[in-house]
Amino acid sequence: MELKQSARPNLSVTVAGMELKNPVMPASGCFGWGEEYARFFDLTDMGALVGKAVTPRPRPGNAGVRIVETPSGMLNAIGLQNPGPEAFLRDVLPRVRELGIPVWVNVSANALQEYVDLCGLLSSQPGVSAIELNLSCPNVGRGHAEFCVTPEAVMDTVSACRPVCRTHLIPKLSPNTTDITALARAAEAAGADALSMINTFVGMVIDIDKRRPVLGNRTGGMSGPAVRPIAVRMVYEVAGAVSIPIIGIGGISTWRDALEFLMAGATAVQVGTASFFNPRAIPEVIQGLETWMVDHGVANIREVIGAARVPTGG
Repeated sequence: MELKQSARPNLSVTVAGMELKNPVMPASGCFGWGEEYARFFDLTDMGALVGKAVTPRPRPGNAGVRIVETPSGMLNAIGLQNPGPEAFLRDVLPRVRELGIPVWVNVSANALQEYVDLCGLLSSQPGVSAIELNLSCPNVGRGHAEFCVTPEAVMDTVSACRPVCRTHLIPKLSPNTTDITALARAAEAAGADALSMINTFVGMVIDIDKRRPVLGNRTGGMSGPAVRPIAVRMVYEVAGAVSIPIIGIGGISTWRDALEFLMAGATAVQVGTASFFNPRAIPEVIQGLETWMVDHGVANIREVIGAARVPTGG
């Protein structure tokens, strides 16, 4: 449905002091830096651009099979393939900052000092609006080990990065923990400006003919529609435990999915796996939210943030 300009509802949101024209953006690792998607829609229609992870040194990624489809989802073990910070600064950042929308740089490392150094370097660059601190990546060749799955590790890492980060700092939390609210509280206490959640779940698929795991890395990150109800539950829980904004991630394919996360308490959302099977998923989510707001008389998207939250005892 084409809406008249005067009838358009307000989709803008504020995340950690950043004004976004709408709450929809890509999830890191699922969109590259937008090159392949620019022919499907105008990238400036997004609320922000979240790019593929940058690591301290170039990474070739994992060997062998990297992606396998599962019912209602997929496992990936790409292994954070990227050209490294120097190539990013030379070849990527000058291009994407010309889009005129907030650019969030996802950073990942294997050691605390690497996180600190990378945050210091990239956060000081013109055009970088936020650092998304990837504290969990179950697909980089260390079995299913992740960097920050305890509150203590999250606290140490965010605390170390906060003083050197010259822009907004947004930790991306792992769901592979017994209590994600504890991770969220630790990140907030350490100075996080917002939280991205959730990253992928550790999973495995076995080739029953070869009697071996399909992925070359053996395990990988599970994403897609199958994880959405768990991700919504985690966002709901964390929204009641912290006061900083949440960017909801996990199986968002349609505007209905995005509304679930917003009503659970997320301020914005990221679309990941859906972009692989529908390259127009992001603009369709944005348009769907706008149409739903018109149909339901909602003038401002902020009216629905946390709308499904029930008071304790309710």
